Amino acid sequence: MEPILFYATDKPYGEFSNFSRHPVVLDGIEWPTSEHYFQAQKFAGTPHAEELRAQPTPMLAAQMGRRRDLPLRPDWNAVKDDVMRAALHAKFTQHPELRALLLGTGDAVLIEHTRNDTYWADGGNGSGRNRLGELLMELRGQLREEA
Repeated sequence: MEPILFYATDKPYGEFSNFSRHPVVLDGIEWPTSEHYFQAQKFAGTPHAEELRAQPTPMLAAQMGRRRDLPLRPDWNAVKDDVMRAALHAKFTQHPELRALLLGTGDAVLIEHTRNDTYWADGGNGSGRNRLGELLMELRGQLREEA
């Protein structure tokens, strides 16, 4: 089975991107996208988190989240994968069509394909960690077990 590459929201499987326009509710708060939630958690407990939630696009949320003049929570590197897990779980359980899309990928390897990221994506050439793809495949397995 061919791997499934995804990145741009206007291309096949673009729904797997955190920039896809699927709102999520976590901790009783609605976030415009999973990207908004993920980036805001870098500043959890500060006014910056709400400021980030209010950003009009996921790109602006991502840009704000990458600012290093804001106080990044000290445990971020330790918790970022679990924050992403929570965001993905919310997204793919709160939107039945996304759940069906993810389950419909069978056992295909899922790869966020871009040279812009070597942690969450493949670095564009396979040298990256592809953690987003890995977490999506992990979630797919959990959803399959629950079904």
